[in-house]
Amino acid sequence: MRRSRTLRTVLQFWRSSLEAESEYQLNLVLECLAVSGNLAGSLFVLSLLFSGQSSLGGWDWNEALIVLGLYTLLDGFTSCLLQPNLSKIVNHVQQGTLDFVLLKPVDSQLWLSLRCFSPWGIPALLAGVVLVVLGLQRSGTVVHGDGLVLGAVLLVSGAAILYSLWFSLAALSIWFVKVWNATEVLRYTLVAGRYPVSAYPPALRLVFVFVLPVAFMTTVPSQALLGQGSWPWAAGSVLMACGSLLASRWFWRFALRHYTSASS
Repeated sequence: MRRSRTLRTVLQFWRSSLEAESEYQLNLVLECLAVSGNLAGSLFVLSLLFSGQSSLGGWDWNEALIVLGLYTLLDGFTSCLLQPNLSKIVNHVQQGTLDFVLLKPVDSQLWLSLRCFSPWGIPALLAGVVLVVLGLQRSGTVVHGDGLVLGAVLLVSGAAILYSLWFSLAALSIWFVKVWNATEVLRYTLVAGRYPVSAYPPALRLVFVFVLPVAFMTTVPSQALLGQGSWPWAAGSVLMACGSLLASRWFWRFALRHYTSASS
């Protein structure tokens, strides 16, 4: 009963967000242009990396397109949910409106994470799907049901890791108000996920696996779709996602114990 009420609440949030955003339809055109520009830039850089060689860290061009497609999907997820919601936590702390969030009969982390839905990330989601399908077709890969399910699970795990990192950084605003720059640094650091992790030097690979787990966001799901999935890596990705979500939950509760209202 409680879950169904929560789901209805979230859907109502998104409905009101869509109604508000639909007043600015020109944003859709601008977002399509932005996505096209970003894709063109990413493909240009990828072509430079492939210049004079047939593979990049053991990945051919079509396989690298799948990695880029999954990164584009996560970027669309960021634009739809993370950016419009988590970027406002700092404002809530500064203006004292976090008090009203905490008083609502809805879990505060859920409210702060899902209150808004921006449709302007949908072009990136569609572009990501097109890149993944194109890469799979051109590489001649036949995706079986288990590979598709595993790839989807790992992609969701990557999205959970990305959310947890972003939310934990935003929660730091309880102590340090100006953390918006840190979240922007995180977003641009994760751009490394546009390309296979094996293409980077060994030192960076360690960073992208154990510090900023970029590998679990795009490279590991891509391997699953290509039928090259490794169960230890897959299990590590799911465990990393569960651990990240639990850590972000614990950190938010810890932060609230140190929260002092700006309005009091």
